[in-house]
Amino acid sequence: MSPREVLGQAARLASSGLLLQVLFRLITFVLNAFILRFLSKEIVGIVNVRLTLLYSTTIFLAREAFRRACLSGSTQRDWSQTLNLLWLTVPLGVFWSVFLGWAWLQLLAVPDPDVIPHYGTGVVLFGFSAVVELLGEPFWVLAQAHMFVKLKVIAESLSVILKSILTAFLVVCLPHWGLYIFSLAQLFYTAVLVLCYVIYFTKLLGSPESAKQQVLPVSRMTDLLPTITRSRAFVNWEEAKLTWSFFKQSFLKQILTEGERYVMTFLNVLNFGDQGVYDIVNNLGSLVARLIFQPIEESFYIFFAKVLEREKDATLQKQEDVAVAAAVLESLLKLALLTGLTISVFGFAYSQLALDIYGGTMLSSGSGPVLLRAYCLYVLLLAINGVTECFTFAAMSKEEVDRYNFTMLGLSSSFLLLSYLLTHWCGSVGFILANCFNMGIRITQSLCFIHRYYRKSPHKPLAGLFLSPVLLGAFALSGGITAVSEVFLCCERGWPAMLVHVAVGALCLGVTLGTAFLTETKLIHFLRTQLGVSRLTDKTT
Repeated sequence: MSPREVLGQAARLASSGLLLQVLFRLITFVLNAFILRFLSKEIVGIVNVRLTLLYSTTIFLAREAFRRACLSGSTQRDWSQTLNLLWLTVPLGVFWSVFLGWAWLQLLAVPDPDVIPHYGTGVVLFGFSAVVELLGEPFWVLAQAHMFVKLKVIAESLSVILKSILTAFLVVCLPHWGLYIFSLAQLFYTAVLVLCYVIYFTKLLGSPESAKQQVLPVSRMTDLLPTITRSRAFVNWEEAKLTWSFFKQSFLKQILTEGERYVMTFLNVLNFGDQGVYDIVNNLGSLVARLIFQPIEESFYIFFAKVLEREKDATLQKQEDVAVAAAVLESLLKLALLTGLTISVFGFAYSQLALDIYGGTMLSSGSGPVLLRAYCLYVLLLAINGVTECFTFAAMSKEEVDRYNFTMLGLSSSFLLLSYLLTHWCGSVGFILANCFNMGIRITQSLCFIHRYYRKSPHKPLAGLFLSPVLLGAFALSGGITAVSEVFLCCERGWPAMLVHVAVGALCLGVTLGTAFLTETKLIHFLRTQLGVSRLTDKTT
């Protein structure tokens, strides 16, 4: 498959995933806003911080390294060995679930059962749900490697929506169940997610005439199960070694990704109520990152991993592949920068209004607006880091990944210390400032790698980080106008004034996007070309 075809598939996967995720996330957004009206800050803190941290840590440590290793390189491999390797995530998940569950029950302070009942049951069921989700890992990797458009998005979004509907029903009808509600909803979510993949592959492999079935390395469902033969090793040891390298990196990345939750959970720097407010604001602020940046990062990581060869310098690879990768990276950097700047500039003036609409005075009063404004700045760094690490992890050799792990180790330690100190100094906003510092260091590391990678080639993908002065001026003017509008029109002056404030922001946004359309012609051409290819492919498949 040529790099242009791989690029078309990656763009198709990202754009289709983006549109579907926007639709499903809007439904989930409304359901969650409804659920918040029936919950206390304390129970939100326990569920969204402590129990979700148990689940996410188990999942991340058990599967992240396997995903990255098994998605690297070509799809032309011995898939029975790759699937065998992926099934090892299940016993690994059982180990982490039991170990972390013990820590959550024995080492952490147990909340007051009169305020938050059934904590022990919640720990057990959240850990068990992580193991259930790992049962679908071979299906997920096989689907991603062969770029099955929409399957991942539909499966995850349907699971989240059904989970939110079940949670809303139980919160309204059986509020005295406490953590039973969220534990059962989490287990239901993972069961539906795995079933979506199992049902899809069962139907697909049962249709021999299907074009998709023809490209799969398996012909029946039993081929997806672990197999032992005497003619070859149980796993591909090169993939296993790469998995171990990524595991060391993943362990450190998990600390960086969820660092503030670890500090909150183990050091008790915030009470459960403040943890709940922080987590709600964090989830709201990261909504755009999950909707836009994550599909792009996942899809184009696969593109870069397929087009570039890990162990070779850029000058020793096919120059067509290197040129395509450079052009795509430049456009993705520009897109990430523009999206992040838009969120940062306009988010500052509309944070309080967004929180008031989403969660009422519980969120819009107190520290909520300050947290969301700081998070808007963090989203800008998050956008750039997603693209740079997407390329870096796909192009690094095994030795470079190992060296990067040492950098991540030092960064993890400094991040946790900085989080603790900043939180004592300026409250929960200190977590976001520490994340900004962490993300800035990670971006610098990735930019240095990209610069070295293309140093001897004529391609300059880092040019995507520079915007025209006219566009920068439009952002600055829009930021000033919306800030003044917030002072005079929001948020305690009634709905008519708030609607005028929204209209002012819409006008400024339109002018800014129009300026971007006129000045960033190279990016517009990339978007038109790739989105056009993805739509054409959608119509013909």
